[in-house]
Amino acid sequence: MIGPCTIPTTPAAVAQAAALEALVPKLRTPRTTLRAPRLSDFEALHGITGSDRNAFEGGPSTPEETWTDFCGMTATWILRGHGLWTVDTYGGDVAGFVLIGTEPGDEEHELGWLLCAPYEGMGLATEAAMAARTHAQKTLNLPSLVSYIAPGNARSEAVAQRLGAVPDGTILNDQVTIWRHWGTAQ
Repeated sequence: MIGPCTIPTTPAAVAQAAALEALVPKLRTPRTTLRAPRLSDFEALHGITGSDRNAFEGGPSTPEETWTDFCGMTATWILRGHGLWTVDTYGGDVAGFVLIGTEPGDEEHELGWLLCAPYEGMGLATEAAMAARTHAQKTLNLPSLVSYIAPGNARSEAVAQRLGAVPDGTILNDQVTIWRHWGTAQ
């Protein structure tokens, strides 16, 4: 089985996972909480990446591809001090995901967001991304921050604009626009 499995674990392993989860900063906005990802969040992520809604990111992704991305984005908390947050509503539903990430080939830190379909169009992506962006600037003191957005992804372009980011060139043979939040390329 790909993704979270049902193999039983031990109390010691559960305690270790909880200790690591507690190290991820919890950010609060007026309508959301950004928290550490949990195994139970995989289905919500794959609901986004495994659908046609992921066309701008080269999808839809297979469960195996989503699982690999989920693990990598979560592991960056240990490796780089930032990574994927799950965005919860105050009702406890998973609304989506926000990321301060770096993938192979990235020249700068990236601010990214993915929302579950029922939560699009409510301003939650902007709200959650703003909290992550503030954390990147004020807590992590990152020298620059960008969002990589495929041209034509109007919803993500609108979020970037609402965050005050501006287009600043392209990468990957003009397949991706760099939206700059602050700083300059290294």
